[in-house]
Amino acid sequence: MSDIARIAAAIVERAAGSPRALVAIAGPPGAGKSTIAAALCGALPERAVVVPMDGFHFDDGVLEQRGMRQRKGAPETFDFRGFAALLERLRAREPEVAIPVFDRSLELSRAGAAVVDTGVKFVLVEGNYLLLEEEPWAGLAGLFDLSIFIDVPRRELERRLMERWRQHGKTDDQARDWIASNDMPNIERVLARSRKAALAVSHRPAIEPVEPATMSMR
Repeated sequence: MSDIARIAAAIVERAAGSPRALVAIAGPPGAGKSTIAAALCGALPERAVVVPMDGFHFDDGVLEQRGMRQRKGAPETFDFRGFAALLERLRAREPEVAIPVFDRSLELSRAGAAVVDTGVKFVLVEGNYLLLEEEPWAGLAGLFDLSIFIDVPRRELERRLMERWRQHGKTDDQARDWIASNDMPNIERVLARSRKAALAVSHRPAIEPVEPATMSMR
């Protein structure tokens, strides 16, 4: 059984008897949350959708006004209340719930990029701060049926983030500066202040020989 299949089986087991399950997929920037969420979406036996927390980024214009442009990606740079309201609506299984998606190529969120209807069984919510034990983020704990944390070594996170920012047009010096001043503080905050997840996934660096990821139930 593949790693994704094992995680999917754990989700299905936790969701037994429920019309809908909300699953938190958390981890630091560069951990591979969106990649794993997309793979799980295709592996689950009933309809599933990925809901990215990044869709609730404040626009750059708003961050400029608040003097927070250089901290984009920190917990304070998200519309937490809007995000929490969306999760409440998804949990209540409203007939149609529109979700925003962050377009990294444009560096902005696209409102109503997807719609979740009542036939969706699994809602896979992915984001850095889903397990953060800081207010107001700690208030999300009761909304999830299962929580997953993806743990990746810091060196590998830095390597992946360098590649990400190169692909988005930054020079190596610009990428290093942004990682040091922005990404790494966010990574340390996630690692130091996130509560334990029900399921921990140790994700092997992509540059190492391919080996199964390790999982543990907590």
